[in-house]
Amino acid sequence: MYILGWEIDFGHLEAVNLISSQKYSEKQIGYLAVTLLFHENSDLVRLVVNSTKKDLDDMNEINNCLALHAIANIGGREMAESLAPDVHRLLISPTSKSFVKKKAALTLLRLFRKHPDVMPVTDWADRIISIMDDYDLGVALSVTTLVLAFAQSYPLEYAGCYEKAVNRLKRILVDRDYSLDYIYYKVPTPWLQVKCLRLLQYYPPPEDAKLRSDISELLQIIMANSQDAPKNVQHSNAQNAVLFEAINLAIHLDSNSTICAQAAQLLGRFISSKETNVRYLGLETMAHLAACVDSLEPIKRHQETIMMSLRDKDISVRRRGLDLLYSMCDMSNAKVVVSELLRYLQVADYAMREEMVLKIAILAEKFATAYSWYVDIILQLISTAGEQVGEEVWYRVVQIVTNNEELQEYAAKTVLNYLGSPQYNETMVKVGGYILGEFGHLIANYPGCSPIEQFQAIHAKFNLCSLNTRALLLTSYVKFVNLFPEIKGQVLAVFNQYRYVLDSELQQRACEYLTVSTMATDDMLQTICEEMPPFPERESTLLLKLNQKIGDTEDKRVWFIGGKEANLERQEGLKRMASLRMNSTESTTSQSSPKQATTPTVSTPTAPVQQQQPQSQLAVDLLAFDDLTLGNNTTTPTTTTPTAITTPTSIPQPVTPSSPPPQNVPLAQGYELGYNRSLYTSEGVLYEDTQIQVSIKSEYHGSHGRLAVYITNKSMTSFENVRFHATSSTPETLSIHLTGESPKQIQSAGGQGCQLLQVECHDTFTDIPSFYMERNGADILHLKLPIVLTKFQEPITTMDGASFFKRWNQIGGAPRENQVIITCQVPIQLDNVRNLLQGFKFGLLIGVDPNPNNFVGAGVIDMGASGDVSFDGENTE
Repeated sequence: MYILGWEIDFGHLEAVNLISSQKYSEKQIGYLAVTLLFHENSDLVRLVVNSTKKDLDDMNEINNCLALHAIANIGGREMAESLAPDVHRLLISPTSKSFVKKKAALTLLRLFRKHPDVMPVTDWADRIISIMDDYDLGVALSVTTLVLAFAQSYPLEYAGCYEKAVNRLKRILVDRDYSLDYIYYKVPTPWLQVKCLRLLQYYPPPEDAKLRSDISELLQIIMANSQDAPKNVQHSNAQNAVLFEAINLAIHLDSNSTICAQAAQLLGRFISSKETNVRYLGLETMAHLAACVDSLEPIKRHQETIMMSLRDKDISVRRRGLDLLYSMCDMSNAKVVVSELLRYLQVADYAMREEMVLKIAILAEKFATAYSWYVDIILQLISTAGEQVGEEVWYRVVQIVTNNEELQEYAAKTVLNYLGSPQYNETMVKVGGYILGEFGHLIANYPGCSPIEQFQAIHAKFNLCSLNTRALLLTSYVKFVNLFPEIKGQVLAVFNQYRYVLDSELQQRACEYLTVSTMATDDMLQTICEEMPPFPERESTLLLKLNQKIGDTEDKRVWFIGGKEANLERQEGLKRMASLRMNSTESTTSQSSPKQATTPTVSTPTAPVQQQQPQSQLAVDLLAFDDLTLGNNTTTPTTTTPTAITTPTSIPQPVTPSSPPPQNVPLAQGYELGYNRSLYTSEGVLYEDTQIQVSIKSEYHGSHGRLAVYITNKSMTSFENVRFHATSSTPETLSIHLTGESPKQIQSAGGQGCQLLQVECHDTFTDIPSFYMERNGADILHLKLPIVLTKFQEPITTMDGASFFKRWNQIGGAPRENQVIITCQVPIQLDNVRNLLQGFKFGLLIGVDPNPNNFVGAGVIDMGASGDVSFDGENTE
């Protein structure tokens, strides 16, 4: 009945009782019913745990196997916590039969993939690695699969598996030490060979000369064996599986070796094969080669064949062809590759279009040699792809156009031509509205580009657009009023019409713009509509978006699509792992302090004629306060460089804590130094001791603020079960929320995690919010966050003396006016005082006080939705 789809609400207790039976037939039926009817969240699972534990301890191997089947099929957290040690005991026990060990290894793998945080896998490393030498190839294969999963999460703890994998390959390929039962179509145990070869790719090339020599010999043997003509499809599949994994390992070890040169020739034949599987593997492996090799010339010889793969009948082959073209693109073939991708985009599958759009945009920006070519490609891309163009693409276009004056006139003229076509494309309308609103005056004197023609080209698409796009276009219209007074009447008619729409955002914009446009003088209008300044140099978010599109399988990727630059972080990570392994070995022998690793950097595509940007700078929503970009400050005294935060395209939602914040936890000793410094800086080290470093970055806009708290692990053990809490004692005046994804684990010796926070000021406050970090189930770090009222202050620097003292006199004395006299223990340095006041966001007014030793400052504090905006003034002597 259950298999036919009916819900079964009876027989559960009977199944539990059958598990406890001494008869094999009843026990088997009981376990079969439990695996079918129960799931990991079933209330009755805990009734099964004791019986299952008893069967795991039984000396009967059949009972062991029945229990292992049930654990693997149900796989709940409660089972993992209670039974994982017993499963591990069965795996390492010398009395366990081979078939029990195989099932135990695969059961542990299932539990680890489901609940990796509840299993002490680091404590099991040595015992599990030793089983890789088991004489039974089935056990060796199962354990190698388990180690492959563990090594991806805990590479240092499982580093001993490297030599074991090399030795196992030697026994198979050199010593021919294997059972005839494991020869699959003349290929000895291909599954184990593939697992071992893949396992080696998660570690840096060995320093041991003998190991390197052994691996080179093994790769040569595999390459030689691949020359045998396959007898049938099965023989070909097994042979190619080992060969392609060996090529991937050769690329990983040294992409410029003679083996890789031989592999490049082989891959050229494979991508032209008639078999779909071979073409697929050939394209994927060649993309790996392109991602690591210094010279792309051997790959460019097959450029025509690779382009033809975009029109393959199999979509998986088309995807791999796209990846390879993206990876092999450089300055010499960028125009050819990008033009081909644009042509193919018109007929490409909808499932591939969004990824293609990102890759074309990245390539056009990265390899542009002329502004006109970049603008033509991007606008053609937007015109062709339509709805598949993400927000990140047109944000980036606007940023680059705004930052390059030589590009603005050509971009405005070109986008106006696209808007003149009858085809409707909302993304093109957004780009056109922004660019013409900012730079339309540069082309106003050209034929066909008059102000009224610009307005009509945009407004013709106005009623077809979404509400958000209409709001953007209204902003462009008010800029037209400022730039082109001759069309003011037509624009005001639009504002007047939209004063009464139901949408509050459109209504508010229309009313405000109409009021500003009809004032007696244009001073306010000109101030509001000043030309946008260049955006700060930021890293493009297109790469971050592209990496999110690339899904992973159970095994982590050992390389990344996108050429050698995209894999620099991977290479740096491998070097860091090798360094940490060496430091770990030294620390165990000499008890020396561990060296702190540095964070690897990522090379990203940049705009034409722009320098490569630091990783900690981010792309931002250009038209709204959807993102609070955390800028870079080169004076931050951090010892470990925080990595960049992925900036979302909408305001992140608060995260509900999984548990209440800790109570009665004392503040960390010595926190005051970093806290006091952070009160007048936007980023820096908040707290540091021998185990941990806490750095902070912040940005405030009006009554809203966003903080990024970076946690750097300086110890040699990883932080497990990490949890964060942020609390405000007066949430009615200051609210604070965790946002984004919280790291659950922070790796040892240089590992880093990041927690984002959002704050909002509702009224004046004096209590400072607290930040808690729990780790390893017991350790709790309690810090004060440097969030004070002046963080929400906007400095005023354009006020003269008369206006300042008029406003000062309106304050009306105490309690809104206060005077404090302090005695300084050291000589006062005026430059230091000036920097402190500016750090607290006071706008210093020059010339208001004739005494140069006095500072006069002013600022406005935004109180958010309450509308309570206060004015600050300061006269410091």
